[in-house]
Amino acid sequence: MNIIGRLTGDAQVRTLSNEKQVVNFSLAINDNYRNSKGERVEQTTFMDCSYWISSKVADFLTKGSLVELTGRVSARAWLNKEGEARSGLNFHTSQIKLHSGGRKAETSADTPQQDKQGKPSGEDKDDLPF
Repeated sequence: MNIIGRLTGDAQVRTLSNEKQVVNFSLAINDNYRNSKGERVEQTTFMDCSYWISSKVADFLTKGSLVELTGRVSARAWLNKEGEARSGLNFHTSQIKLHSGGRKAETSADTPQQDKQGKPSGEDKDDLPF
């Protein structure tokens, strides 16, 4: 199964008692449709995600990043401290594809863009049409 969404916060790495590491993050999946009255309805689904293959990916999973995940979904239910029934969706991720960065990617926008020859774009006077 594939899902696409934005991270709601930075990924967290947890080390378990057997020294295995897991990357945990939450994803917001936006959907919209028109109901029977023709009104646009927007719906957001939140999923808790886990990735077990490599903890190094956590540096790239920052709040606001758009990601495409491949994996499987599971549901969980529990009682909170007040005894109320709660439920949630988990996505066990096997592949991650980054589509756009969150906060860390914004810092690279300050660096000048370069053309194919490695020159800063927009600064080469030889490229002017006159």
